Amino acid sequence: MEMFPAERFPQVLVGLGSLCDDAAVYKVSDELALIATLDFFTPVVDDPYQYGAIAATNALSDVYAMGGQVALALNISCLSECLPPEIIGDILRGGADKVAEAGGVLVGGHSVDDKEPKYGLVALGFVHPDRVLTKAGARPGDALVLTKPLGVGIVTTVLKAGEAQNEHVDAAVASMLKLNRGASELLQQHGAHACTDVTGFALLGHACEMAERSNVRLRLNVNRIPFLPGAEEYAAMWLFPAGTAHNEQGFRAQVRFAPGISEHMQHLLYTPETSGGLLAAVSPDRLDDLRAGFDAAGEPFWVIGEVVEGTGVEVVT
Repeated sequence: MEMFPAERFPQVLVGLGSLCDDAAVYKVSDELALIATLDFFTPVVDDPYQYGAIAATNALSDVYAMGGQVALALNISCLSECLPPEIIGDILRGGADKVAEAGGVLVGGHSVDDKEPKYGLVALGFVHPDRVLTKAGARPGDALVLTKPLGVGIVTTVLKAGEAQNEHVDAAVASMLKLNRGASELLQQHGAHACTDVTGFALLGHACEMAERSNVRLRLNVNRIPFLPGAEEYAAMWLFPAGTAHNEQGFRAQVRFAPGISEHMQHLLYTPETSGGLLAAVSPDRLDDLRAGFDAAGEPFWVIGEVVEGTGVEVVT
Protein backbone atom coordinates (compact mmCIF):
# COMPACT_ATOMS: atom_id res chain seq x y z
CA MET A 1 0.00 0.00 0.00
CA GLU A 2 1.55 3.30 -1.11
CA MET A 3 0.70 5.17 2.12
CA PHE A 4 2.46 2.56 4.25
CA PRO A 5 5.39 1.15 2.27
CA ALA A 6 7.06 -1.90 3.82
CA GLU A 7 10.49 -0.28 3.89
CA ARG A 8 9.21 2.44 6.22
CA PHE A 9 7.51 0.00 8.58
CA PRO A 10 9.83 -3.00 9.05
CA GLN A 11 8.05 -3.92 12.28
CA VAL A 12 4.97 -4.90 10.24
CA LEU A 13 5.77 -8.53 9.51
CA VAL A 14 2.43 -9.21 7.76
CA GLY A 15 0.23 -6.42 6.48
CA LEU A 16 -1.27 -4.98 3.32
CA GLY A 17 1.69 -5.65 1.03
CA SER A 18 2.55 -8.74 -0.94
CA LEU A 19 2.48 -10.78 2.28
CA CYS A 20 -1.13 -9.96 3.20
CA ASP A 21 -2.65 -12.88 5.04
CA ASP A 22 -5.38 -13.95 7.48
CA ALA A 23 -4.30 -11.35 10.05
CA ALA A 24 -1.80 -8.55 10.51
CA VAL A 25 1.38 -9.24 12.50
CA TYR A 26 3.40 -6.48 14.20
CA LYS A 27 6.80 -7.16 15.76
CA VAL A 28 6.98 -5.81 19.31
CA SER A 29 10.38 -7.27 20.21
CA ASP A 30 12.73 -10.06 19.19
CA GLU A 31 10.62 -12.41 21.31
CA LEU A 32 7.10 -11.13 20.75
CA ALA A 33 4.80 -10.22 17.86
CA LEU A 34 1.21 -8.97 18.00
CA ILE A 35 -1.49 -10.55 15.80
CA ALA A 36 -4.47 -8.33 14.97
CA THR A 37 -7.65 -9.23 13.10
CA LEU A 38 -11.39 -8.58 13.00
CA ASP A 39 -14.47 -10.28 11.60
CA PHE A 40 -18.23 -9.95 11.93
CA PHE A 41 -21.28 -11.11 10.00
CA THR A 42 -25.06 -11.54 9.99
CA PRO A 43 -26.69 -14.54 11.73
CA VAL A 44 -26.07 -18.00 10.29
CA VAL A 45 -28.29 -19.80 12.83
CA ASP A 46 -31.52 -18.89 14.64
CA ASP A 47 -30.33 -19.28 18.23
CA PRO A 48 -28.84 -15.94 19.43
CA TYR A 49 -26.36 -17.50 21.85
CA GLN A 50 -25.07 -19.88 19.20
CA TYR A 51 -24.85 -17.01 16.70
CA GLY A 52 -22.69 -14.95 19.04
CA ALA A 53 -20.47 -17.93 19.86
CA ILE A 54 -20.04 -18.88 16.19
CA ALA A 55 -19.21 -15.31 15.15
CA ALA A 56 -16.61 -15.09 17.90
CA THR A 57 -15.10 -18.48 17.05
CA ASN A 58 -14.82 -17.42 13.43
CA ALA A 59 -13.07 -14.16 14.34
CA LEU A 60 -10.63 -15.85 16.72
CA SER A 61 -9.74 -18.38 14.03
CA ASP A 62 -7.51 -15.91 12.20
CA VAL A 63 -5.24 -15.70 15.25
CA TYR A 64 -4.90 -19.48 15.22
CA ALA A 65 -4.28 -19.52 11.46
CA MET A 66 -1.22 -17.34 12.09
CA GLY A 67 0.05 -19.77 14.73
CA GLY A 68 -0.75 -17.53 17.70
CA GLN A 69 -2.65 -17.57 20.97
CA VAL A 70 -5.59 -15.29 21.74
CA ALA A 71 -4.90 -12.52 24.26
CA LEU A 72 -7.90 -10.20 24.19
CA ALA A 73 -10.92 -9.19 22.14
CA LEU A 74 -13.36 -6.35 21.56
CA ASN A 75 -16.99 -6.71 20.54
CA ILE A 76 -18.26 -5.37 17.21
CA SER A 77 -22.05 -5.23 17.39
CA CYS A 78 -24.59 -3.79 14.99
CA LEU A 79 -27.88 -4.64 16.67
CA SER A 80 -31.31 -3.09 16.50
CA GLU A 81 -32.59 -1.28 19.56
CA CYS A 82 -35.88 -3.04 18.85
CA LEU A 83 -34.39 -6.43 19.69
CA PRO A 84 -35.42 -7.73 23.13
CA PRO A 85 -32.61 -7.16 25.65
CA GLU A 86 -32.41 -10.89 26.39
CA ILE A 87 -31.59 -11.65 22.73
CA ILE A 88 -28.84 -9.01 22.65
CA GLY A 89 -27.55 -10.39 25.94
CA ASP A 90 -27.47 -13.94 24.57
CA ILE A 91 -25.48 -12.88 21.49
CA LEU A 92 -22.90 -11.05 23.58
CA ARG A 93 -22.75 -13.86 26.13
CA GLY A 94 -22.07 -16.37 23.37
CA GLY A 95 -19.14 -14.29 22.15
CA ALA A 96 -17.77 -13.73 25.64
CA ASP A 97 -17.89 -17.42 26.46
CA LYS A 98 -15.81 -18.26 23.39
CA VAL A 99 -13.21 -15.61 24.20
CA ALA A 100 -12.93 -17.10 27.69
CA GLU A 101 -12.65 -20.63 26.25
CA ALA A 102 -9.83 -19.36 24.02
CA GLY A 103 -7.93 -18.18 27.11
CA GLY A 104 -8.42 -14.51 26.25
CA VAL A 105 -10.22 -11.62 27.90
CA LEU A 106 -13.04 -9.48 26.49
CA VAL A 107 -12.20 -5.84 27.23
CA GLY A 108 -15.01 -3.82 25.63
CA GLY A 109 -16.20 -2.97 22.16
CA HIS A 110 -18.45 -0.71 20.13
CA SER A 111 -22.07 -0.96 19.04
CA VAL A 112 -24.38 0.85 16.64
CA ASP A 113 -28.11 0.58 15.97
CA ASP A 114 -28.72 -1.47 12.82
CA LYS A 115 -31.87 -3.11 11.45
CA GLU A 116 -29.94 -6.21 10.33
CA PRO A 117 -27.99 -7.87 13.18
CA LYS A 118 -24.24 -8.11 12.77
CA TYR A 119 -21.78 -9.30 15.39
CA GLY A 120 -18.13 -10.26 15.67
CA LEU A 121 -14.83 -9.40 17.29
CA VAL A 122 -11.61 -7.53 17.02
CA ALA A 123 -9.18 -10.22 18.15
CA LEU A 124 -5.60 -9.76 19.30
CA GLY A 125 -3.06 -12.48 19.96
CA PHE A 126 0.64 -13.12 20.41
CA VAL A 127 3.21 -15.27 18.64
CA HIS A 128 7.01 -15.45 18.49
CA PRO A 129 8.20 -13.45 15.44
CA ASP A 130 10.09 -16.48 14.14
CA ARG A 131 7.06 -18.76 14.42
CA VAL A 132 4.44 -16.84 12.49
CA LEU A 133 2.48 -19.14 10.19
CA THR A 134 1.44 -17.62 6.86
CA LYS A 135 0.09 -18.80 3.53
CA ALA A 136 3.51 -18.33 1.96
CA GLY A 137 5.56 -21.24 3.33
CA ALA A 138 4.22 -24.32 1.52
CA ARG A 139 6.95 -26.40 -0.16
CA PRO A 140 6.84 -29.06 -2.90
CA GLY A 141 6.55 -32.44 -1.22
CA ASP A 142 4.53 -31.16 1.74
CA ALA A 143 1.33 -32.94 2.74
CA LEU A 144 -1.87 -30.88 2.90
CA VAL A 145 -3.94 -31.41 6.05
CA LEU A 146 -7.42 -30.18 6.98
CA THR A 147 -8.77 -30.01 10.54
CA LYS A 148 -12.55 -29.68 10.02
CA PRO A 149 -14.93 -31.18 7.48
CA LEU A 150 -16.51 -28.95 4.84
CA GLY A 151 -20.18 -28.23 4.36
CA VAL A 152 -21.19 -25.58 6.88
CA GLY A 153 -22.00 -23.07 4.15
CA ILE A 154 -24.46 -25.23 2.27
CA VAL A 155 -26.09 -26.63 5.43
CA THR A 156 -26.76 -23.15 6.86
CA THR A 157 -28.11 -22.00 3.49
CA VAL A 158 -30.59 -24.86 3.47
CA LEU A 159 -31.40 -24.07 7.13
CA LYS A 160 -32.40 -20.51 6.16
CA ALA A 161 -34.73 -21.99 3.55
CA GLY A 162 -36.32 -24.17 6.25
CA GLU A 163 -35.33 -27.41 4.51
CA ALA A 164 -32.36 -28.67 6.55
CA GLN A 165 -32.60 -31.82 8.65
CA ASN A 166 -32.04 -31.27 12.38
CA GLU A 167 -29.16 -33.73 12.63
CA HIS A 168 -27.37 -31.96 9.78
CA VAL A 169 -27.81 -28.58 11.44
CA ASP A 170 -26.58 -29.93 14.77
CA ALA A 171 -23.40 -31.27 13.18
CA ALA A 172 -22.76 -28.00 11.36
CA VAL A 173 -23.29 -25.94 14.52
CA ALA A 174 -20.94 -28.19 16.50
CA SER A 175 -18.27 -27.72 13.83
CA MET A 176 -18.67 -23.93 13.77
CA LEU A 177 -18.47 -23.75 17.57
CA LYS A 178 -15.18 -25.66 17.75
CA LEU A 179 -12.15 -23.44 18.29
CA ASN A 180 -9.07 -24.02 16.12
CA ARG A 181 -6.90 -23.56 19.22
CA GLY A 182 -5.86 -27.18 19.70
CA ALA A 183 -5.22 -27.76 15.99
CA SER A 184 -3.09 -24.61 15.75
CA GLU A 185 -0.97 -25.60 18.75
CA LEU A 186 -0.32 -29.03 17.27
CA LEU A 187 0.61 -27.59 13.88
CA GLN A 188 3.06 -25.25 15.61
CA GLN A 189 4.57 -28.07 17.65
CA HIS A 190 5.14 -30.19 14.57
CA GLY A 191 6.58 -27.51 12.31
CA ALA A 192 3.85 -26.71 9.79
CA HIS A 193 5.27 -24.70 6.90
CA ALA A 194 2.10 -22.78 5.96
CA CYS A 195 -1.42 -22.38 7.29
CA THR A 196 -4.73 -20.65 6.63
CA ASP A 197 -8.29 -21.08 7.85
CA VAL A 198 -11.06 -22.11 5.48
CA THR A 199 -13.80 -19.48 5.59
CA GLY A 200 -15.53 -17.22 3.07
CA PHE A 201 -13.41 -18.04 0.03
CA ALA A 202 -14.10 -21.78 0.49
CA LEU A 203 -11.52 -24.55 0.32
CA LEU A 204 -10.58 -23.77 -3.27
CA GLY A 205 -10.26 -20.02 -2.76
CA HIS A 206 -8.04 -20.32 0.28
CA ALA A 207 -6.03 -23.07 -1.42
CA CYS A 208 -5.48 -20.73 -4.37
CA GLU A 209 -4.22 -18.05 -2.00
CA MET A 210 -1.75 -20.46 -0.40
CA ALA A 211 -0.58 -21.66 -3.82
CA GLU A 212 -0.06 -18.10 -5.04
CA ARG A 213 1.73 -16.88 -1.90
CA SER A 214 3.96 -19.96 -1.83
CA ASN A 215 4.57 -20.09 -5.60
CA VAL A 216 3.55 -23.75 -5.73
CA ARG A 217 0.66 -25.92 -6.88
CA LEU A 218 -1.74 -27.51 -4.42
CA ARG A 219 -3.05 -30.91 -5.50
CA LEU A 220 -6.25 -31.87 -3.65
CA ASN A 221 -7.72 -35.37 -3.73
CA VAL A 222 -11.51 -35.05 -3.77
CA ASN A 223 -11.95 -38.56 -2.34
CA ARG A 224 -9.99 -37.60 0.80
CA ILE A 225 -11.87 -34.38 1.57
CA PRO A 226 -14.28 -34.79 4.53
CA PHE A 227 -17.81 -33.38 4.45
CA LEU A 228 -20.41 -32.80 7.12
CA PRO A 229 -23.55 -34.94 7.07
CA GLY A 230 -25.99 -33.62 4.49
CA ALA A 231 -23.52 -31.45 2.57
CA GLU A 232 -23.14 -33.72 -0.44
CA GLU A 233 -26.87 -34.48 -0.44
CA TYR A 234 -27.79 -30.77 -0.55
CA ALA A 235 -25.12 -30.12 -3.19
CA ALA A 236 -26.68 -32.78 -5.43
CA MET A 237 -29.95 -30.86 -5.00
CA TRP A 238 -28.21 -27.62 -6.12
CA LEU A 239 -29.03 -25.75 -2.92
CA PHE A 240 -25.97 -23.48 -3.02
CA PRO A 241 -25.58 -19.98 -1.51
CA ALA A 242 -24.81 -16.97 -3.71
CA GLY A 243 -21.23 -16.94 -2.45
CA THR A 244 -20.53 -20.17 -4.33
CA ALA A 245 -20.87 -18.45 -7.71
CA HIS A 246 -18.82 -15.48 -6.51
CA ASN A 247 -15.96 -17.74 -5.45
CA GLU A 248 -16.06 -19.69 -8.69
CA GLN A 249 -15.89 -16.48 -10.72
CA GLY A 250 -13.00 -15.20 -8.62
CA PHE A 251 -10.82 -18.32 -8.58
CA ARG A 252 -11.74 -20.63 -11.48
CA ALA A 253 -8.86 -19.37 -13.64
CA GLN A 254 -6.46 -20.87 -11.07
CA VAL A 255 -8.28 -24.20 -10.57
CA ARG A 256 -8.21 -27.35 -12.70
CA PHE A 257 -10.51 -30.34 -12.13
CA ALA A 258 -9.74 -33.86 -13.25
CA PRO A 259 -12.32 -35.48 -15.56
CA GLY A 260 -15.12 -37.26 -13.74
CA ILE A 261 -15.51 -34.81 -10.84
CA SER A 262 -19.20 -33.88 -10.87
CA GLU A 263 -20.30 -30.30 -11.34
CA HIS A 264 -22.13 -30.24 -8.02
CA MET A 265 -18.97 -31.43 -6.24
CA GLN A 266 -16.99 -28.69 -7.95
CA HIS A 267 -19.52 -26.15 -6.69
CA LEU A 268 -19.37 -27.60 -3.18
CA LEU A 269 -15.62 -26.98 -3.07
CA TYR A 270 -16.30 -23.33 -4.01
CA THR A 271 -18.98 -22.91 -1.32
CA PRO A 272 -18.09 -20.49 1.52
CA GLU A 273 -17.50 -21.86 4.99
CA THR A 274 -18.11 -20.21 8.35
CA SER A 275 -15.66 -20.91 11.19
CA GLY A 276 -13.99 -23.64 9.13
CA GLY A 277 -10.90 -25.63 9.94
CA LEU A 278 -7.24 -25.02 9.25
CA LEU A 279 -5.60 -25.96 5.96
CA ALA A 280 -1.89 -26.52 6.51
CA ALA A 281 1.20 -27.68 4.63
CA VAL A 282 3.35 -30.10 6.62
CA SER A 283 6.62 -31.87 5.83
CA PRO A 284 5.97 -35.58 5.12
CA ASP A 285 8.72 -36.38 7.61
CA ARG A 286 6.60 -34.85 10.39
CA LEU A 287 3.27 -36.29 9.30
CA ASP A 288 3.26 -39.42 11.47
CA ASP A 289 4.12 -37.46 14.61
CA LEU A 290 1.50 -34.85 13.74
CA ARG A 291 -1.15 -37.52 13.25
CA ALA A 292 -0.23 -39.10 16.58
CA GLY A 293 -0.50 -35.72 18.27
CA PHE A 294 -3.93 -35.04 16.80
CA ASP A 295 -5.12 -38.53 17.75
CA ALA A 296 -3.87 -38.15 21.32
CA ALA A 297 -5.62 -34.79 21.65
CA GLY A 298 -8.85 -36.06 20.14
CA GLU A 299 -8.58 -33.51 17.35
CA PRO A 300 -9.88 -34.28 13.82
CA PHE A 301 -7.29 -34.56 11.07
CA TRP A 302 -7.36 -35.44 7.38
CA VAL A 303 -4.59 -35.58 4.77
CA ILE A 304 -6.34 -34.23 1.65
CA GLY A 305 -3.50 -33.71 -0.81
CA GLU A 306 0.03 -32.57 -1.44
CA VAL A 307 2.12 -29.65 -2.61
CA VAL A 308 3.87 -29.97 -5.97
CA GLU A 309 5.84 -27.84 -8.39
CA GLY A 310 3.79 -25.44 -10.48
CA THR A 311 1.05 -22.89 -9.86
CA GLY A 312 -2.62 -22.88 -8.96
CA VAL A 313 -4.77 -25.70 -7.61
CA GLU A 314 -5.70 -29.03 -9.16
CA VAL A 315 -8.41 -31.35 -7.88
CA VAL A 316 -7.89 -35.04 -8.64
CA THR A 317 -9.52 -38.36 -7.79
